Amino acid sequence: MNKRVAFYTLGCKLNFSESSAIGRQFNDAGFDTVSFTDKADVYLINTCSVTDHADKKCRKVVKEALKHSPNAYIAIVGCYAQLKPQEISEIPGVDIVLGAAEKFRIIEYISDLTKQEKAQVFNQDIKETKDFIPSYSIGDRTRTFLKVQDGCDYTCSFCTIPLARGASRSETIENVIEQANEIASSGVKEIVLTGVNLGDFGIRNGQREDRFFDLVKALDQVEGIDRIRISSIEPNLLSNEIIEFVSSSSKFVPHFHIPLQSGSNKILGLMRRRYKRELYADRIQEIKKLMPDCCIGVDVIVGFPGETRDDFIETYNFLNTLDVSYLHVFTYSERENTDAIVMKGSVPGSQRADRSKMLHILSEKKRRAFYENQLGKNAEVLFEADHKNGFMHGFSRNYVKVKAAYDPLLINEMRQVKLERIASDGDMEISELAETFVH
Repeated sequence: MNKRVAFYTLGCKLNFSESSAIGRQFNDAGFDTVSFTDKADVYLINTCSVTDHADKKCRKVVKEALKHSPNAYIAIVGCYAQLKPQEISEIPGVDIVLGAAEKFRIIEYISDLTKQEKAQVFNQDIKETKDFIPSYSIGDRTRTFLKVQDGCDYTCSFCTIPLARGASRSETIENVIEQANEIASSGVKEIVLTGVNLGDFGIRNGQREDRFFDLVKALDQVEGIDRIRISSIEPNLLSNEIIEFVSSSSKFVPHFHIPLQSGSNKILGLMRRRYKRELYADRIQEIKKLMPDCCIGVDVIVGFPGETRDDFIETYNFLNTLDVSYLHVFTYSERENTDAIVMKGSVPGSQRADRSKMLHILSEKKRRAFYENQLGKNAEVLFEADHKNGFMHGFSRNYVKVKAAYDPLLINEMRQVKLERIASDGDMEISELAETFVH
């Protein structure tokens, strides 16, 4: 009987693509992948350092794994593993901790699954991590997350990601196209392009060789993929030519996620962001001019050091006036080895929480307004495999989440629908326009 491996992934889409790629390595080595709640021989936990309480979350997941299989071998990878390997190695039950460069060689490290009294740590200096390791998710969802870029050369004062993932580096366009063709041949209909700083695609061996726009144009020619979605992209890297190309593409969908972080130029300066609010507003205006129904998501941080109430209100009012569709709200949390941690003007936790609540309410209003604007329109929906309370879900090209009565025949199929009404849970209810499937 084959050994069994289970995965638990925290954090971003990039982590999900990497977990999936590592999972295929285990399968090639003769392991069967099982659910996290099943009894496994190996549990791999892919960690994140962006959100708060990384240590607490990691401890909780380790404890949960050992509850299912007390003698299981526990491996920890990911950003938190790169930043705090010794801290993780002291968590009871952890057997091995692998850094950013080592995680993709995990099979080499775990040939012996015997539990040791002390966890092994393999974690080289992040400055030595220079190779790009490709990865994409397959079989987990209807959509595939395709990693095309890793690392970041930006020095935002609040961020530890460059310390966790290293310098900006990318796959070649030729290899991305090859991977996209592999994905297409598997029957997947939608690719989500992912990276740490996606718009910075094109750097190899420390030198810029091409641009993200070059990749976009090349991917548009791939046959067998119906949709390509751009994940988070910095506003200063989202050029007019990219926006114009997406607006006329049959593959690239009208959906952007563009980090703002603050609507105050003062705070943007303290954060060391590479744009001002005026440029951000210009990007939104340009998108909406060419794609009125485009869905636009926004990242924003509240409670950054030095953020006064007036600064926050400036951000709130700025967001309120922007024609965007939803917000991802992050409450600022202190991170070791960042410049922000020593900045003056720390915002009390209660004020951070109040500001976060205000923006979460604003996000719901924005999302509701966006959905209301879509009512009565026709849309092409790709249905996913989820099944809850008799319903399944899917997404339109512009990221409207719809619900329908569960039908296994709809999984990974596209249907032309009419967006009829907004359900009490906020999802869109639909009616079918045609009996025939769209392939």
